[in-house]
Amino acid sequence: MEKNINLIVETDENNLRLDVFVNKREELISRTRIKNLILKEKLKLNNVIVNSPSKKISTGDKIDLQIPEPKEASLKPYDFKLEIVYEDEDLLVIDKPAGIIMHPGAGNYDETIVNALMHYNKDSLSTIGDELRPGIVHRIDKDTSGLIVIAKNNVTHENLSHQFSEHTITRVYQLLIWGKLRPSSGKIDTFITRSSKNRQMMEVSSSKGKRAITNYKTIEIFENDKTPTLSLVECRLETGRTHQIRVHMTHMGNSIMGDGKYKKKYKKLKNIDTSLENLIYKLDRQFLHAQTLGFIHPKTNDEMTFTSILPQELENILVLLRNTDK
Repeated sequence: MEKNINLIVETDENNLRLDVFVNKREELISRTRIKNLILKEKLKLNNVIVNSPSKKISTGDKIDLQIPEPKEASLKPYDFKLEIVYEDEDLLVIDKPAGIIMHPGAGNYDETIVNALMHYNKDSLSTIGDELRPGIVHRIDKDTSGLIVIAKNNVTHENLSHQFSEHTITRVYQLLIWGKLRPSSGKIDTFITRSSKNRQMMEVSSSKGKRAITNYKTIEIFENDKTPTLSLVECRLETGRTHQIRVHMTHMGNSIMGDGKYKKKYKKLKNIDTSLENLIYKLDRQFLHAQTLGFIHPKTNDEMTFTSILPQELENILVLLRNTDK
C-alpha cells in the first residue's frame, strides 16, 4: 500500500541534509532507503521534486515523501537446502555456506540465497527493498560463510535496517591471515571507496568513500619450521562496508588466506608440512567466517545473539596447524 509522509522543518532542524532530516523524523525508515527514494524522485521540497539527498533544508520548508507500494518479486525458486539457525514469524537467521551469492545479479539470476528463500517460502519475505532482494537486510560475500538475518515482513526490515545504520548490530568474524598483525590488536578506522583501477574491488582512501571501522585482535599465531607464519584473527565490525575486512587486512599488509581478489590465492611455500600444503591448495574460498550475529528483536525487544562454528574445510586447516605447531 502506498504511503505519503508530510513534514514541516522546525527551527532546530534548519540546514540539515534532506535524508538526515527525514530519517530523524521517521526513525524506522533507514537512511539508505530514504536516499534511494529521493534519487527515484519520490520527494518534493516545497512542492518541487528534488533528487539530491544531500540538499540542505531551511526552517518552514515543506517536505512530502511518497513511499510507493512495493513491487512483487518475480524470481525463479531455487531448490537449495538453507541451514536455518532460528526462525519465527518476523525473521530468519541463516548460516550461509561459501560459494553462493546473496541475491541475483550480473551472471547469476537463479542460484542465489534469494532464490532459495523464494523456494522455501516466497510469501513470507519483506518487499521494501529492490525487487530482486526480498528479505535481504545485509549481505556477506559469495566466498564468505556464516550468519545472516532475513526479514519476513516490512516492519522487521525497517527496524533491522535502522539497527544496522546505527551500528548497534553485533558482527564478529573469524579469519586466518598471512603473517602477523602489527600491532596484534587495535582499531582500523579509514574510508573505503571503489577502486579506480578495478571497479569490482574496493580500496582504502584518506578522504573519499564511506567511513569503515574494524576492531581486531589476534587470537593465535602459527609459526614454526613446518608452517608459514599465519594468524587467527577476530574482527568486530562497527560498520559494514563492501569487502571491509578483506580491504582492511590488505591495508595492514596481511591478506586473508584464500582471498583470490585482494591477493593471489596461493603463493609458493617451501619446506612446509605436505598435508597443510595440500589443504591450502584445495581451499577454493577465503578463510573468513561470520561467526557471531547479535541484534534486538524488532517485535519482542529481546537481545538475540547467534554463533556459528567454522565450516569443516576451515576447521581442518586449524587442526592441522595446531598439531604441526606442537
